[in-house]
Amino acid sequence: MLNVFLIGAVAGGAGWLIGKSNPGFSLESAGRRLPAADRKIFRQALREVRRESRDVILDAQAARREAANLLQQPTLDSNALAAALERARNADVTVRARLEQRIVEFAASGSPEDRQLLADALLRRAGRQPPPAKKSP
Repeated sequence: MLNVFLIGAVAGGAGWLIGKSNPGFSLESAGRRLPAADRKIFRQALREVRRESRDVILDAQAARREAANLLQQPTLDSNALAAALERARNADVTVRARLEQRIVEFAASGSPEDRQLLADALLRRAGRQPPPAKKSP
């Protein structure tokens, strides 16, 4: 039973990571729809966060490799596996929080149109399509 749970947790984590790269369904990908000048500022801000978070990202990758290695062992060390997965999850959450904070800062200084693009991305991520754009008569 524990093995099924652990495999499900690892598969779910992999699915979450793959889902993060799905264009049009995250705040990060919303940057693609911004006007060229704003898009450049937006992407630069996100690159800075990733650069500043390099050690945390590397730790998350190492923790996932450790978890994979533990799953391949003839005898499963459940405590070590849980610790490795927790370390990876905590690192992922840290990076996500930093990215979201930078997006908040960008939105606070941006135009209402830029904020609407970000809002539309959040609605798509939540499984709701944004309302159709209002057309001027």
